[in-house]
Amino acid sequence: MADQEKREYNLRRLHSLLGVIPIGLFLMQHLVVNHFSTYSEEAFNTAAGFMENLPLRIVLEFGLIYIPILFHGIYGVYIAFVSEMNLGRYGWFRNWMFMLQRLTGIITLIFIGWHVWETRLANAIYGTEVNFDMMASILSSPFMFWFYVIGVLSAVFHFANGLWSFFVTWGLIITPRSQKIMTYVVLVVFVVFGYMGIASLIAFAS
Repeated sequence: MADQEKREYNLRRLHSLLGVIPIGLFLMQHLVVNHFSTYSEEAFNTAAGFMENLPLRIVLEFGLIYIPILFHGIYGVYIAFVSEMNLGRYGWFRNWMFMLQRLTGIITLIFIGWHVWETRLANAIYGTEVNFDMMASILSSPFMFWFYVIGVLSAVFHFANGLWSFFVTWGLIITPRSQKIMTYVVLVVFVVFGYMGIASLIAFAS
């Protein structure tokens, strides 16, 4: 294997790994915390406050969230523009998933950038408290509500479908049967976490 091909191979494996660990794990944790909004305002503020007060929070955020997301996002955009559909290896359905993975990746990157600006940077620059009222204020706009719906569903789909690619890339599912079973598994992941995300947005906006 040529040096450039080996480097590309390793970068793609790293990109795949970071999409699950730590980014995917953070996404699930974030959605679980947000889902506390469906219980009550106080429940969400308590859960969010616990995350806000973790020891070395800034170090954890940069090391486990921001830097991995930057690499995954930037390299993912590169992959989206250089990759081609593989009709010979995969069928119609999997190629649609391939296209949607690239599309939702770009949407998710835009959404994350805006979400970080509205929440984390607002907190750092203006001291705005990240709590239920902040999200309720943001989602009071119908445009922003639907922007968040699209962003959340894109992020969850990108993660769930990316799980399938992760298991293939790392040689964990090889046979057609195992790949088919994994397709159903990631569908369940998408439905469960997609529901949690949308239910949270409705709770904030109601």
